[in-house]
Amino acid sequence: MAGPRMPNLETERLLIREFSLEDLDAVYQILDIELADAETGSQGPLNRERRRRWLEWSALNYENLAWLYQPPYGDRAVILKSSAELIGACGLVPLLDVYGQLPYYQEKEPFSPPLAFPEVGLYYALSPRFQGKGYATEAARALVEYGFSHMRLRRIVATTTYDNQASMAVMRRLGMRVETNPHPEPPWLQVLGILENNLDGWGGKSS
Repeated sequence: MAGPRMPNLETERLLIREFSLEDLDAVYQILDIELADAETGSQGPLNRERRRRWLEWSALNYENLAWLYQPPYGDRAVILKSSAELIGACGLVPLLDVYGQLPYYQEKEPFSPPLAFPEVGLYYALSPRFQGKGYATEAARALVEYGFSHMRLRRIVATTTYDNQASMAVMRRLGMRVETNPHPEPPWLQVLGILENNLDGWGGKSS
């Protein structure tokens, strides 16, 4: 018996599914060419061969996380239903950081010095050609609903940079509390969106 494997998620306009090797050309074009200069939480763009290996790893990841009874972490393809075109990536990923520095966590667990601990992170990245149309929010909302309803997650977070107003706008549309790191270190922990599962219906369902 295997653990839970995230099914395809459908919204009004989008299909969110696992990546396959057939997606190589499209995902390489978006993540490594169109978004080459964007901050996506990685060390930078990949060449085509490394992106192919990433797709192979992603496919193995889906299978083996289920076999190990672990959460369905990993990136998933965002497909525009009207054209069947792959327009981006999204997913739930493990995030370990010194969140104890942020005011939200200081209110709950005022440890000194602040501690690092894992959270479930929400990830989304769309081709610039499809940004500004609400697709990122639509995909992110589907993942949050799955995480809260089926995975019974207590909380989901998302990170971005100080200057990424578009990503922060998605966080706010989901109902996230958005906080900035009051300290200069670590440099990758700049802005954090935090969304609690209140069990009676999470706040992100409002527009």
